[in-house]
Amino acid sequence: GMQSLEGLGCEGNAAVAGAAGGLLYHVRDRLRRNVDHVRSFSLRSTGDRMVLDETTIKNLNLIPTQGDGGANLLKVLDATKTAMGARKLRQWLLVPPARINEISNRHDAVQKFFDDRGLLADLRAACADVRDIERLITRIASGGGNARDLRAVGRSLANVPALKALFAAEKLPLLQELSGALVPLPEIVDLIEKTIVEEPPLAVKEGGVIAEGVSPELDELREIAVSGRKWLAEFQVREQERTGIKNLKVRHNKVHGYYIEISKGQVENAPEDYERRQTLVNAERFITPELKEYENKIVGASDKANAMEYEMFAELRDKVAAETVRIQQTADAIGALDVLGSLADRALALGYVRPMMVETDALIIVEGRHPVIEQIPDAERFVPNDTSLNCTDSQLIIITGPNMAGKSTYIRQVALIAIMAHVGSFVPAGSAVVSVLDRVFTRVGASDDLARGRSTFMVEMQETANILNNASEKSLIVLDEIGRGTSTFDGISIAWAVAEHLHNKVKAKTLFATHYHELTDLSRTMKGIRNFNVIVKERGESIVFLRRIAEGAADKSYGIQVARLAGLPGSVLERSSEILKNLEENEMSDAGQPKLARKRRKGSGDDNQMSLFGE
Repeated sequence: GMQSLEGLGCEGNAAVAGAAGGLLYHVRDRLRRNVDHVRSFSLRSTGDRMVLDETTIKNLNLIPTQGDGGANLLKVLDATKTAMGARKLRQWLLVPPARINEISNRHDAVQKFFDDRGLLADLRAACADVRDIERLITRIASGGGNARDLRAVGRSLANVPALKALFAAEKLPLLQELSGALVPLPEIVDLIEKTIVEEPPLAVKEGGVIAEGVSPELDELREIAVSGRKWLAEFQVREQERTGIKNLKVRHNKVHGYYIEISKGQVENAPEDYERRQTLVNAERFITPELKEYENKIVGASDKANAMEYEMFAELRDKVAAETVRIQQTADAIGALDVLGSLADRALALGYVRPMMVETDALIIVEGRHPVIEQIPDAERFVPNDTSLNCTDSQLIIITGPNMAGKSTYIRQVALIAIMAHVGSFVPAGSAVVSVLDRVFTRVGASDDLARGRSTFMVEMQETANILNNASEKSLIVLDEIGRGTSTFDGISIAWAVAEHLHNKVKAKTLFATHYHELTDLSRTMKGIRNFNVIVKERGESIVFLRRIAEGAADKSYGIQVARLAGLPGSVLERSSEILKNLEENEMSDAGQPKLARKRRKGSGDDNQMSLFGE
């Protein structure tokens, strides 16, 4: 019904208008659904939002996925009181803002609730009584919904004045905005309260929906119906006495209406004024002029009352539906306030701190923790670690160390802390400085996609290609075990070349965990690459994981020690050690330079090579 799309920011954008129109057409004309509740849409630029692809969402366990065992970030942060808040928190996690003002406004609001626990308690108490009015108004505006839905909307809107009063004097921009979006609608609340009974039935066409006193005419019809039922009971007693048939019953069904039922053994005692209506195996059914006359009176009154109730209900439903836009606006604001309160509640309960958002390229985390793993019951004590990334001298960090030492946990926790900061949440750390990011990329784990003919290695390479082709200087990249799905030499070569490309071309902040400790030689040739390792303590032929990240390269991968912890036979371990020593011989050139760092001369057919270290 709008004259133009200029007010939605889409004037002249035929592609956007066509996409929105196509979606509405599909829902309305193909799925045959009512779309009257859709009153507007908003246009968002990807430049305003951090992009998280499906792989990153899955690898970081941002939301519940099959097989995550309930360990995901949404579960950790979700202490919302309303269904709208739960959905909005999920939305914020999947599409965080990438504008520092919007992020800072969220942090300011969370800080307000963090500091004022009384205000936080009042907010959460008010939200606790609010039903899912966002979905309820969708049903109502679409011509559906029952009396219970109307009652739930009324009871929920009744909490809005108290909720709005909490922020009457608030000066923070976001809280001012959300408070202004709350529309109390006292007339609608009062109308629903007076019209609908306290506990309405599910069906809306069978009566019992409208409260007494709303309509004198309806009350009169109901009285006739009630007195009629009383008359029927008295009529049954009277007929039993007149006929002497003690088991005579006055019954009703939708086909024959009201009738008198007499068992076969008592049929000969039926009076002459009884007109046979139906014969059954064990009984006969009769009707009398008196019963027929009263039936018309009772049924007529009941039908009229039900029809009148439904008409009054539909009229009220239309009045509520007319407020769809303001109720949707209120529901959205309540959801956002609920999320902010939930984030403050989690920050207080879990010891989170407010991150400092900056426009520079710095990502500095002191004593960072993994928000999901630290909440797993019966897990070992979590060891915090520091991180310092930028796009100059700490742009790409190579992390080495054995399996199970904590490399994957560490690199993922950095990504999670960065995302949490953008969402508006406080973060699990001693302190954090987080640069505004456009995307977070991850390539971790090993999985295949056999249904589409993709092997484990193909999946790994496609995910890596996506990162190399789409990351920018404002991205954060988390890589784990690049090149592990193929032969050792192929894998090392690919991993080395990927690291070079990320450093020289992409220039994004990158955490690169690997078992190829040969890659640590990259720091000798590139100023933006640094080496870190997960500290382990050797105890005889075994190792102890200290979970600490320290600068420097691991001197070995400790794969054989981990295999010993797993229980491999001693003969296999002994032979593995012999083979490892053979492979590690001649790792460096005669000049002491890493062989992997040499490039072959272009156009040369011989074995002459040029070192990256030389001119």
